[in-house]
Amino acid sequence: MQRTPVHTLKNSWDMYLLIAEDGYVIGEELQPQKDDPQSLLSSDWEDRRGHRQERAHCRLWSSAWVPAAKKGVRVEWIPDGPGTLSCPPHICVPGLVALGSNGEYPYLASRERVEVVSCVRRALPRDRLLLAGSGCESTQATIELTVSMAEAGADVALVVTPCYYRGTMTTAALIHHYTEVGDASPIPVVLYSVPANTGLDLPLEAVITLAQHPNIIGIKDSGGDITRMGLMVHKTRQEDFQVLAGSAGFLLASYAVGAAGGVCALANVLGDPLCQLDHLCRTGQWQEARDLQHRLIEPNTAVTRRFGIPGLKKAMEWFGYYGGPCRAPLAPLNPAQVEELRGTFSANGWL
Repeated sequence: MQRTPVHTLKNSWDMYLLIAEDGYVIGEELQPQKDDPQSLLSSDWEDRRGHRQERAHCRLWSSAWVPAAKKGVRVEWIPDGPGTLSCPPHICVPGLVALGSNGEYPYLASRERVEVVSCVRRALPRDRLLLAGSGCESTQATIELTVSMAEAGADVALVVTPCYYRGTMTTAALIHHYTEVGDASPIPVVLYSVPANTGLDLPLEAVITLAQHPNIIGIKDSGGDITRMGLMVHKTRQEDFQVLAGSAGFLLASYAVGAAGGVCALANVLGDPLCQLDHLCRTGQWQEARDLQHRLIEPNTAVTRRFGIPGLKKAMEWFGYYGGPCRAPLAPLNPAQVEELRGTFSANGWL
């Protein structure tokens, strides 16, 4: 199937329901066309076991996988326990991302991970999309957790690369792993390559091969290699597969080589500027987009590579959100680090 053109951006920031990474999806309302053949909700495909499966044709809208027959609807808030969390007025929320890297996913037991997704699903209207992290070190554990996530209400699985034995994670081994997961998963799968955390880049050859799988619908690439991302877009252009930038630091560059959107930790605190950057790119205002991108690079580095999740949570508090404590062994920032972080945001005009 020819890839559906997409010109919107997904940014996520955390609600931290429990300690989950709950990413709001930002974009415009989607109105499916009745005469558009790609607006068909689903089609059948056969898995490697010979079973007939039904796969939703998913459009990558705002970098979230939205079934083509569904419409994104603006909401003002999502319940969170006894209170509510306000959603900024520019946000259109067709769904959430739970259990990504900023949700401290590796520190949760499997039971907790499923509980987080179940909790989010109960709080989330059924017409909102829920993406959930389900990658584990073994293929069997990944399949089992992915099935559990689907049963808990996830619509799409975000599957990070196994990495503990990364010396043996060859292209062939990773293709086999993801093929088995894609075959067994009752929901669509998005590949997740985050070499800063795993020490492993999902090989380009593996991505190109896996893009042909009917139940693998895209990749979130956090490596920052723009040449690689451009080749992914180019080599998978005939597939129903789309490429997402994994960081705000190279978002503009990713758009320039054809990425469909981004999943950005920085949007937890600077969602509006990232929406503005998306708009500038989509409307061809490249000088303005470049100026804005420059002001986002240092804050993005501060809440990712420099200070990580503790820095991200601290910055959220300055912008009116709840960051909350980290799970050990992650430690809060010390006073000097807090001042350095604040100075980075202030120097770029955000505080």
